[in-house]
Parts: sequence; C-alpha cells; structure tokens
Amino acid sequence: MRVISNKTLKLFAEKYPLADKPLQEWRKHIEKSHFDSFSDLKQMFNSVDKAGEYYVFDISGNRYRLIAAIHFNTQILYVREIMTHSSYNRWKP
Repeated sequence: MRVISNKTLKLFAEKYPLADKPLQEWRKHIEKSHFDSFSDLKQMFNSVDKAGEYYVFDISGNRYRLIAAIHFNTQILYVREIMTHSSYNRWKP
C-alpha cells in the first residue's frame, strides 16, 4: 500500500519528536503490506477503528491518533490528520 504523504508524518514529528519513530515504523508496515479490506487491515493493526469513512490508527501506545482515508482498490492510503490523544477526543469525523 502506498502512503500519501510521508511529509505529513514528518511535519507532525517536528512538533512532537517522540512521534517520529513510531510513525515511521507504522508507515513501513503499511507500505510493505497489501490490504484488500478493513478485515485484512485489522489483522495487522488490531487497534485500528473505522470512524465514518475514515480509519483511525493508535500510534505509540495510544499517545497519538492517525486518521486516514484508504482506497483498498488502488492500495493508496491518504493521511488526513495526526493528533494527540487529547485532541482526538474533540475530533468529529
């Protein structure tokens, strides 16, 4: 699967340096995998949830949340937003 875009991950890590390594590890796992459905995704990332049309990943022991739009047919994942856990509590899909 292709992640659009790593730049978003890097910009977030500039503000939250402890997020850099977990975000890059997450990206590497995503990019080396193929997912046909949410079920496939859930097998690799047990904590991923679906919120409306978005997928929410817990990063770094639930310290951060990554919101993504995933197109399984084209194997493209768009990073929509990354936020701290407390910011996520105010997010609405």
